[in-house]
Amino acid sequence: MSQHQIRQLIDELQPPETGKQTKVLVDDANTKVVLFGFAVGSGLAGHVAPIPAMIQIIKGEAELTVGDESVAGKPGTWIQMAAKTPHSIKAQTPVVMLLTLLK
Repeated sequence: MSQHQIRQLIDELQPPETGKQTKVLVDDANTKVVLFGFAVGSGLAGHVAPIPAMIQIIKGEAELTVGDESVAGKPGTWIQMAAKTPHSIKAQTPVVMLLTLLK
C-alpha cells in the first residue's frame, strides 16, 4: 500500500440535505482523520475528545465553540485543541469539516 495520499477534500463528501455524514480517511496507530458533512442547522453538541484534535473547515460556514470562545468558522479556519477541550459545531450553511485526532 502507498505511504502517501493525494486527495481533493472538497470533492470527497457533499453535505447531506439533513443531519450529518462522515467518511473516515485515515485510521492508524497515530491518527484518525474524519471528514464530516453537515446540513444547515445540524452539527455536534458540546463534547470533549480524550486526545488532542484539530478541526479545519473545508467548505461552508459554522458557529464553533472551543472552550469558552465562540468562533465563526469559514473555509480555511483551523483550530487546534488539547485533549479534553470542550467544543461544538453548528452549521450555518452546508459544511464540510476535517477532524484530525492524534492518538
